[in-house]
Amino acid sequence: MSVGERVRRTVGRLGALAPPESTRLGYLLRLSRPRFWLYLAGPVIVGVVYAADTPAALFSPVTVALFAFFLVPANVFLYGINDVFDAGIDAENPKKDEREVRYSGDRGVLVAVLMSGLLGLAFVPVLPASALVAFAAFGFLAVAYSAPPLRFKTSPPLDSVSNGLYVLPGVVAYTAVTGAAPPLAAVLGGWCWAMGMHTFSAIPDIEPDREAGIRTTATALGDAVNTLVGMVMTLGGIWSLLYGG
Repeated sequence: MSVGERVRRTVGRLGALAPPESTRLGYLLRLSRPRFWLYLAGPVIVGVVYAADTPAALFSPVTVALFAFFLVPANVFLYGINDVFDAGIDAENPKKDEREVRYSGDRGVLVAVLMSGLLGLAFVPVLPASALVAFAAFGFLAVAYSAPPLRFKTSPPLDSVSNGLYVLPGVVAYTAVTGAAPPLAAVLGGWCWAMGMHTFSAIPDIEPDREAGIRTTATALGDAVNTLVGMVMTLGGIWSLLYGG
């Protein structure tokens, strides 16, 4: 059994233990896309492991708190903002009938989404200034990707470029441990990898987005070119990570 299959099965088992969707907590958990949690929390692990020189540094209160924040609250914030501003589009999106939920205008959900983002302010007193810059950049991109007036997700190629936000939790974690920013080559490599990941993941949405009149990098390039660009960005990111630093 592959690692990916094991992760999917584990997430499925945990999902079965979650509160029902009819409850506020159950709804928010499904909104946060549990199968994607490690897209934000995983880079925290990478950043901490890369930076730590002692076992104590791996599991300091700050690093554990960062992992917890980017595991759930940050995902509630990121995907909650997305769902609020995509409510009209999602009404016709078949993906919402399976693993995800639709935003129905519940003001309580909106408050919970905003509060999840504001939880990040708790790190202001304990993080160095350079880490706070990366943290602020994550918050900005999380909002600007989905929310008007910027709404990067409908402005190619900014929809792809802005997905580098998935690297920023790792930058925050590395800087929290060392007090200095990670090597630029590592950041650029991770950013390219995130762009490649976004490019690949957007391929199934090309036709639905075109039908909805949504412009994205994927709809502009088409299947074949989109696949090629995704491969180039991913391989470029891997090369930079391995040989750039």
